[in-house]
Amino acid sequence: MDQRLKMKQTKCLYWASGIVSICGIAFEVLFGALGSYILGDGVTQYTLTISLFLTGMGIGAFLSEKVMKRLIPAFIAVEYAVALIGGLSPFLLFGITAYLPEGSDALFLYAAVTAVGALTGLELPILIRKANEIGEAIHRSTARVLFSDYAGGLIGGVLFAFWLRPAFGLVKTGFLVACVNLAVAFWIFWTFRAEMKKRGRWLAAGAVIGVILVAGVFFGDETAFSFEQKLYRDPIVFSETSKYQRIVITKEQGDTRLFLDGNLQFSSADEYRYHEVLVHPAVALAAHPKKALILGGGDGLAARELLKYKSIRSITLVDLDPAMTNLAKTNPLLTSVNRHSLSNPRVRVINQDAFQFLKKADRIYDVIIIDLPDPNNTNLNKVYTEEFYALARNHLARDGALVVQATSPTFARKVYWTIDKTVKATGLYTQNLHVDVPSFGDWGFVLAARHPFKIDDIRLKDVPTKYLTTGVLHTLDSFGKDIDHNIYEHGKKVVLKPNTLLHPDLIEMYEKAWLYY
Repeated sequence: MDQRLKMKQTKCLYWASGIVSICGIAFEVLFGALGSYILGDGVTQYTLTISLFLTGMGIGAFLSEKVMKRLIPAFIAVEYAVALIGGLSPFLLFGITAYLPEGSDALFLYAAVTAVGALTGLELPILIRKANEIGEAIHRSTARVLFSDYAGGLIGGVLFAFWLRPAFGLVKTGFLVACVNLAVAFWIFWTFRAEMKKRGRWLAAGAVIGVILVAGVFFGDETAFSFEQKLYRDPIVFSETSKYQRIVITKEQGDTRLFLDGNLQFSSADEYRYHEVLVHPAVALAAHPKKALILGGGDGLAARELLKYKSIRSITLVDLDPAMTNLAKTNPLLTSVNRHSLSNPRVRVINQDAFQFLKKADRIYDVIIIDLPDPNNTNLNKVYTEEFYALARNHLARDGALVVQATSPTFARKVYWTIDKTVKATGLYTQNLHVDVPSFGDWGFVLAARHPFKIDDIRLKDVPTKYLTTGVLHTLDSFGKDIDHNIYEHGKKVVLKPNTLLHPDLIEMYEKAWLYY
């Protein structure tokens, strides 16, 4: 073989191994993100995705023993399959979720992950054998292909996290990455065209796949949007995939609803019940409410309630996602509900992780509102731990008040009372409240202070409310026998323990509690 051609082909193989590795990792994390959004619990879904993908790679590596001849056609066939399965899977998953029975989406996703993993496992042995066949020493070809593969893996992960997912979303990203796989197949085809038989058929098959993928890039989002619409009761009027979450707004007959990663955050028809109970008892309990801190609450609704008090001079709102807080400042549907609260000069918005903010902050607050999403994954569990509440306590004035949204005592009884137990473990005194919110159901809150107090002693201040009065407040601490803190299983009383970083028991409790809701 001509030495220049040999060098050209060898270099092509090494570059191809790096590029397909970028695509493989991109598909892996893409499937994890899809599982997190559609099936919930990001940690579980990413764990299953990585495990199944690696298992698939092992299967592919085992099957590669049978691929010893016609290596280039085999590699091109693998790339065609990766492009087709990987590119179409995100698009099809939305359709399956919308139209097929529950559980079909998980089965399809896990099958797709395993299949793409197996195909990825086939790629590298084929490339190594081809490099060796050209004349590269086996130790050199293996080392260089593996180097390209591992380096490509890093690039693929970074590209997905910081560019592909935020810029293109989940469906279009799948088609774009698949186009790269197809381009690698064509590049290898051209470089090794002398070894290809029936070239017309290979080119025709690649062209058909290319048409499908390009159509997906330009029209896949629109169709997937119609699939996604089936997941929501009302028409979707806004959707965005931020760096941290999927944001969807729906609207029907005056009812605006906000969803984050498919979970309802509020309905404009009844959100005032939730936010009035979240905010006003804590302000009334605080002796001198001048400085307030909101952890979460990126929709601006808790801030709206706090702004009703002239005595509150400053409100610091800490929410991780700038896309959410910017939307709450600019979207007419949200500003009509939150009354432009996040644009008020008394409100300072900080886009930062709440845990990290409390670790570094040096201010003391009279009122602390903890309005964070439910603890359904490891990242959220940390803001429901004794360590987190201890940090919050350290920033609470001696005569101040703190309140935590604590999920539903009806649907997640042990979760609610574990949160109460965890807050108490920091030395704070607590009282428990719950309210019926029609769009949510029965919802619970933990009100806390550095000193003992009783709900019946709290008198609401004179600010406008739609639902809450002092009289109503004094009824919200009554819990029926089926949802109070006396929990029995198998005839024995359940002893709940505080939730901590080292023992994140809340996640498993939460998953079991909401499994059938």
